[in-house]
Amino acid sequence: MKIGIVPNLSKDLDLQLTRDIIDWFDNRKVDILLEEEIAQKIGRERSGAAKEQLFGSTDIIIALGGDGTFLNVARQASTYDVPIFGINLGHLGFLAEAEVSDVYTSLEKVVAGDYQVEKRIMLEATVENHQSKTQEFIALNDIGITRGPFSRIFTYSIFINDAFVDLYSADGIVICSPTGSTGYSLSAGGPIVSPDVDVLIVTPVCPHTLHSRSIVVSGSDTVRVEVCDNNMEVMLTADGQLGHKIQPGDVITIRKSSCITKLARMSDRNFFDVLRRKLSDKWNYKNI
Repeated sequence: MKIGIVPNLSKDLDLQLTRDIIDWFDNRKVDILLEEEIAQKIGRERSGAAKEQLFGSTDIIIALGGDGTFLNVARQASTYDVPIFGINLGHLGFLAEAEVSDVYTSLEKVVAGDYQVEKRIMLEATVENHQSKTQEFIALNDIGITRGPFSRIFTYSIFINDAFVDLYSADGIVICSPTGSTGYSLSAGGPIVSPDVDVLIVTPVCPHTLHSRSIVVSGSDTVRVEVCDNNMEVMLTADGQLGHKIQPGDVITIRKSSCITKLARMSDRNFFDVLRRKLSDKWNYKNI
C-alpha cells in the first residue's frame, strides 16, 4: 500500500503530527509519499514526490488540516482517481473523517481497507470575455461571485439553460454543489442538501428584495451569470480560495464538472450524524 500525506503547515506548525503519523506507517511497512517541500523540511527527501506522482501513484491521500486544506487537496486530486481521507486540525472540519483524538484508530481502518469510497460531484466555472479569452476554475464546494472591497451591491442576471430567471441586486451569488450546501450557501440562507443528490444550488447573497430565494436545479443544467454593472469591482472565487476579477462584459458559466472527488468514509459514519454533531457544536446547541 502506498499513501500520500498532505499537511497544512499553518495547522501542523512543527509538522510533529505529520512525523508521528509517518513513524506509525513506517512501523507497519506502509510506503509514504510527501510533497517535496514537506519531505525536505522533515529530512525525509526519499519520500518526496512531484504532484503527478503524489496523486497519481498512491492508493489514498491523507489531508491534514481543516476544510480549506481538504478543498485544496480535492482540486489538486480532481484529475486523478484517488480517494482523500481528511484528518481535522481546524475548527469545523466538516469534510474530515477523523479528529486528532481518534487518528490512529481511523488509520488502522485505512490500512486494513475498512472504508467506503463516496463520490462527490464538482463544479466547473468558465469566464468568457469579449476578447474570446476564457478562464476555467474547478471547485468541490462552490463558485462565488461577489462584490469587491466597497460596500455596494451590484446587479446581475441569472439564466438557467439560456432561460432568463431574474435580475438581482445583491452582494453576490453563490452556486454550490450538494457538498458545498453546508458552507457559504448555508450562511447565505440556502438549503442543506444531501451530498448524494445530483443538483446545483443557486443562492443570491443578501439580495435587495423581498422575494429572492435559493433555486435548486438539476446537475445536468447550466447556470449563466451576467454582471450588469460596469463600474463595480466583482470577484469570482472557487471554494473561497482561488480568485479572479470579473471584467465588464464577462459571462460566467457554471456546470457540473466531469471531475469528481472521492472521499474515504468510515462505515460507522453518515452525513446526518456529521451534520448534527458539527453544526450543533458550532452553534453551541446540545446534541439531540
